[in-house]
Amino acid sequence: MLAPLALYPDSLLAQVLMATTYPGNVADAAAWSKAHPKALGDDAVKQVADQPWDPSVQSLVAFPLVLATLGQDPVWVQRVGDAFLAQPEAVMDSIQRLRRQAQAAGNLQSNEQQTVTIKPAAQPAPAQPSSGGDTVVVQQPAPAQTIIIEPTDPQVVYVPSYNPTQVYGSWPYPASPPVYYPPPPEYPVATALATGLAFGAGVAIVGSLWGDCDWDDHEIDVDVEHHNNFNSNRNVNTNREFNSNRNVNGNRTKWQHNPTYRNGVPYRDSASREQFNRRLAGGEQRDALRGFDSTRTQERAKARESLTQRGIAPPAANNAQARERAQAATRDLRDNPQAQQRLQQGNRDNVQARDRAQAATRELKRTPENRQRAQNQVQNRSNQAQQRPRTQNNQQIREQARQQHARTQAPRNNAFAGANNPRQSREFANRGQASRAAASRPQAARAGHTVQRPARAPSGGGRRR
Repeated sequence: MLAPLALYPDSLLAQVLMATTYPGNVADAAAWSKAHPKALGDDAVKQVADQPWDPSVQSLVAFPLVLATLGQDPVWVQRVGDAFLAQPEAVMDSIQRLRRQAQAAGNLQSNEQQTVTIKPAAQPAPAQPSSGGDTVVVQQPAPAQTIIIEPTDPQVVYVPSYNPTQVYGSWPYPASPPVYYPPPPEYPVATALATGLAFGAGVAIVGSLWGDCDWDDHEIDVDVEHHNNFNSNRNVNTNREFNSNRNVNGNRTKWQHNPTYRNGVPYRDSASREQFNRRLAGGEQRDALRGFDSTRTQERAKARESLTQRGIAPPAANNAQARERAQAATRDLRDNPQAQQRLQQGNRDNVQARDRAQAATRELKRTPENRQRAQNQVQNRSNQAQQRPRTQNNQQIREQARQQHARTQAPRNNAFAGANNPRQSREFANRGQASRAAASRPQAARAGHTVQRPARAPSGGGRRR
């Protein structure tokens, strides 16, 4: 995890370790640096003065190659920051081990870009004689030396680029090699040292780097005056914090993580969550809105205590407790021979009951009478299933015939009915005229008597000749 960063100069490494504790800010800074490829050095840091980032993240925009590396894997950045918050001693010891490994492989040495210094390890205290006069010698492991990397020119910083799988020589864990984040094409670096360190153009800085690694105390020291002079207009809260803690080595103080710039990214371990999680004002009111009632909580606690006193296991308070109880019951069952015997006996009883049921079924099928009865039942069911749709079809046929008959016998009331059969229409018309004529004759004529009517005088009043 630390292999891609372990060979950075101490001052730059300190800024990177601080910045990784704010992974969201680092992602934003990497995007800004990619959008402004020509911005670097102190001028780039001044351009992001109004950005809501921690000063350690703002300082990294002076080094586009660093942000290009960090921007390739945000998950890795968060892992580095969480590890540094939870175990700073282990992180800094791991960096020193990696530096010693690179030096042993011949790939870490002083040159025009950097100065590599070996700080002698502190000698262990001499053995003290015991009360009986005898000297007790306890073999102690040889203390490790501290390797310090500094820029050759304090005003110009060169960012090293290297392949972790090669620069450290033979990797002690072949199954888990380090990840290599190559520099993007827009940030060219020298390629003369194929297996060692390569450097790009140096970055001139004056005030961008204000942190340093304290290898003895396993912490990051901050130059308070340097920090405040460069960040006075950008981070008032941090300045006040540094000013209030200005009590270590004169102008230097221990760096402290500020959860304000965490932007909601969760912490990995419980100790960091407990230490850095910030609870906003009015949280008690939100608890009431969520239904957390202190009186009800106390009543639940009393009920659980009462059940416990009576030897009754109270219900699980959450899923984790229920899962633990299930696991405990499984372990008890595995460790209790009597319970295992009862479980096995119950399984055997179930198997025997199933065998008896299957045997009874086979015996029922084996008897001729039972077999004939079963066949008759199956045949009856089949006949019923066949008759059911046939009966339904007969009813439908009868209903359709009835509707057709009603349509044919219904009186017609259609003014255009005679257009299709004119002969029938004439017969109907003549029949109607005959009926009206018969109805107009007197009763005697209809009875068979002849009635003579006088001759009708011609029109015009003249007598007919």
